Amino acid sequence: MPSPRNPFTPAFGTVPPVMAGRESILTTMGDAFETGPGDPNLSTILIGARGTGKTVCMTCIADEAAAHGWVTANTMAIPGMLDDIYESTLRSCKTLLDKQSRSHLPSVTIGPISAGWDTDKQQLGNWRSRMTDLLDELDKLGTGLLISVDEVHANLPEMIMLAAVYQLFVREGRHVALLMAGLPYHVDRLLTNESVSFLRRSQQHRLGRIIDADVRAAFRRTIEEAGKEVAPDALEACVQAIGGFAYMLQLVGYRTWIESDARPVISLDDAQRGIAAAQREIGSHILATTYRDLSDGDLRFLNAMLLDKSESTLANISRRMGVASNYASKYKSRLLSQGIIGERGRNVLGFDIPGFRGYLTRMADEQEFANGRDA
Repeated sequence: MPSPRNPFTPAFGTVPPVMAGRESILTTMGDAFETGPGDPNLSTILIGARGTGKTVCMTCIADEAAAHGWVTANTMAIPGMLDDIYESTLRSCKTLLDKQSRSHLPSVTIGPISAGWDTDKQQLGNWRSRMTDLLDELDKLGTGLLISVDEVHANLPEMIMLAAVYQLFVREGRHVALLMAGLPYHVDRLLTNESVSFLRRSQQHRLGRIIDADVRAAFRRTIEEAGKEVAPDALEACVQAIGGFAYMLQLVGYRTWIESDARPVISLDDAQRGIAAAQREIGSHILATTYRDLSDGDLRFLNAMLLDKSESTLANISRRMGVASNYASKYKSRLLSQGIIGERGRNVLGFDIPGFRGYLTRMADEQEFANGRDA
C-alpha cells in the first residue's frame, strides 16, 4: 500500500491544508468583504520578516474575497504593476460576465474594451480613468475589486501612484479594497512617504511568531488528516524546532514526513532527521538571504548580541560595540523594522528568526578563521 501523500507545503506561496495562527485575520477580512465600502479593514497591510507567511496569508485573503463574490487583481511591486492590475481586473471582469451571461456577452462593453474583448483596440485615458470604467461595470454587477500587492517597495513610483489613486477611489465610495504585504523596513518607508500618508490609517497586521499551542495543533492536525499519526515526543521536538516560524512549520513537516517513509506513525528518530534536513535547507533559503542584506553596522550589533545566551539589553550591546546607546539605537530600529530581532521588554532584545543566532555564530567563526589564515 503506497504511503499517503505528503501534506506539508514549503513551496513559496503555497497554501497549506491547515493554517496556523492567522485565523483572526482571515475572519476579520471575511467580515470586511461582507460589509463592503466603509469597513476600515478593506485597507490592510501585512508586515513580517521573510518566511512568516505573508504571501500565503494574502492568497487566503484573496480566496476569502472570492468566496464573498469579489474579483481580485494580484500583483507584486515591480515595474509595470499598474498595467498588470488593469489587465488582471479586465480578465476577471470577462470571466465574471462569461459566467453570468454567455449568450449576451457581445452586447456588453467594459471601458474602452468592446464586448468581443478586442484587446488590440487602443486604450483611452489614463490608468485611473480606465480602472474607474472597470469599477463602474463591477458595481453594476454588484461586486467589488480586491487589489493585492506583495513585496511592497517605497521607491517604486507606481506603488505611490496606486496608493494615491486608491485613496481617490475610497473617497468616491467605490467598491474596492487594497491589500499589501512586505518586509517591515519597506512598509515603514512607504508609510513615511507624505504622498500616501493616508495609508498610515490602514489596518496593520504584524505576522510574527506563531504561539506553540497553535503550531502544535496545526502540525498534528495536518498529519492526522493526511492519514498518519505523530508520536508525542516527535511532535514536541518538531514544535521546538519550528520556533513559531510559519515557513519552518511546513519545512520541518515536509522533511519529517519524508523521513517517516511508509510507516503509519512518525517517530522521534524520523523527526530528528527531518529537523536536521530542514535546518540545512532554511539556512540557504532564508538565513543566507537575510545575512546578505545586513550592513556592517547591523552585523556589529548582532554579533554583540551573540555574547548573551538568550536575551540582550541595549546597554550591553552598545557597550560591546563601543558606542553610545543612542548610536546603537539606530541599528536596533533598523533590525526591528526588518523583523530580524524583536523586543522582549523595554530595551531587551532577542532574535526573531529561528536559527539565525546559530547561523550568525557560524558566519562569525568562519570570518575569524579566514582572518587568522590571511594574517
